[in-house]
Amino acid sequence: MSKNTVEYIKKLTSIPSPSGYTNDIINYLDKELKSFGYSPEITNKGGLLLKVVGENDDKERFVTAHIDTLGAMVRGIKPDGRLSFMLVGGFSYNSIEGENCIVHLSNGEKLTGTILIHQTSIHVYRDAGTAERTQSNMEIRLDIKSKSAEETEKYGVQVGDFISFDTRTEITDTGFIKSRHLDDKISAAILIELLRDIKENNKKLPYTTNFYFSNNEEIGYGGNSSISPKVVEYLAVDMGAMGDGQLTDEYTVSICVKDASGPYHYDLRNHFVKLCKDNNINYKLDIYPYYGSDASTALIAGADIKHGLIGAGVESSHAYERTHTDSVEETYKLVEAYLFSEMI
Repeated sequence: MSKNTVEYIKKLTSIPSPSGYTNDIINYLDKELKSFGYSPEITNKGGLLLKVVGENDDKERFVTAHIDTLGAMVRGIKPDGRLSFMLVGGFSYNSIEGENCIVHLSNGEKLTGTILIHQTSIHVYRDAGTAERTQSNMEIRLDIKSKSAEETEKYGVQVGDFISFDTRTEITDTGFIKSRHLDDKISAAILIELLRDIKENNKKLPYTTNFYFSNNEEIGYGGNSSISPKVVEYLAVDMGAMGDGQLTDEYTVSICVKDASGPYHYDLRNHFVKLCKDNNINYKLDIYPYYGSDASTALIAGADIKHGLIGAGVESSHAYERTHTDSVEETYKLVEAYLFSEMI
């Protein structure tokens, strides 16, 4: 891994890309990969697929990272001019309360605002602290002069406009990376940097490998298509979930053995462990109880593959997330070792 990986994380988190609104980031990736000398393809579904021909073209690998994020969508304009909204992706309202946001209008313009519970002021509402954070109570205070629905409508706001959240990306002197949407822009940054290194140093992969930047993972159907019949192994590079009972931390690469969809391929998991031991890569095995990945959705869609899932450890997932450059480094090393390893 080089410092480029962290720079790519910063760049990717600066591009709003809630599920359903990913054209800008896909176009950025398309341009960046073409600048390396590749010829990626934007799929009908809107993801980005890049096939890198290897020494063995009879059997293929498929490696994904998703570039879509959590977000929201305008549900309606309230009588006082504020907006009601609905979530895009699986997260809680309290995780975005007080966050600045952008409403992306269909005409291409943007309006800034802040996500609040209606009963915010403790000087007015006795239940400001105890009111349930639900769709009916949460709203967006736009940074416009408006006291009515009619005044807000004049700015071009419509039902269905996408809403992205301020990522507040920060790299600390101690090596921590704090930001929204590290899930899964860390992994996308790792794949971009690996692809740059492969091209610039004229490295040859042992197997033809499909790199897929999926754009619908957060809503359940990211990397479940565009999979060649030649694909034997499928690796989803995503995040490792941290919390009570978890072994995943912010300093190692997490290897998932099971998530909500069931166990991952046993032999492929053991292959990752062996690669870690052979290459002095710090790792943790873990189970993510409320989690699904592009690899699991590919199986559900009927792909006949050996599927695996690894990623950097991310603290406070689906909120204001954090990891450490150590975890990014270890994840980079494992993905690289896997790409140049023999199939199991």
